Amino acid sequence: MATSNDIKNGTVLRIDGQLWSILEFQHVKPGKGGAFVRTKMKNVLSGKVVDKTFNAGTKVETANVDRRDFQYLYMDGADYVFMDTDTYDQIMVPAATVGDAKDYMLEGMSIMIASNDGQPLYVELPSSVVLEITYTEPGLQGDRSTGGTKPATLETGAEIQVPLFLEQGTKVKVDTRDGSYLGRVTD
Repeated sequence: MATSNDIKNGTVLRIDGQLWSILEFQHVKPGKGGAFVRTKMKNVLSGKVVDKTFNAGTKVETANVDRRDFQYLYMDGADYVFMDTDTYDQIMVPAATVGDAKDYMLEGMSIMIASNDGQPLYVELPSSVVLEITYTEPGLQGDRSTGGTKPATLETGAEIQVPLFLEQGTKVKVDTRDGSYLGRVTD
């Protein structure tokens, strides 16, 4: 058990049986009344963000979250199979836990998995990945980089918006946080 004074960014608390990660915190000492800690917390599983205030010195239960590097191996039915890069143990992570990260995962890719008591909580991708465009409409004469965008399907099956001049087979850098096009990659 810790107190509200020990809260820092990234701390994971267990509140009413659910895990909440602290995104922001602020210790407040008003002129009148007792001090308190104002926090912005994100539910680790659902992603819901809420504001919560703790009185100074309130006991809070912290949860131990283990973040380790894994290598994505393959998909098995509805589960994804990952290998621990240190111990070579394989774990299966349900599709619901992987979530939208599946749109940017390639076999053999190194990925961070956060777990609590051996239970995978969420998958953390690198901030950007390089993927190949498998389908897009052909560019037309006169299309320039300053023009508009068009949809393109990536090798993972995800669809993103890319500049008009890009063609099928081009490798592009994609931001994994919002799926935006970051640039063309030349080998």
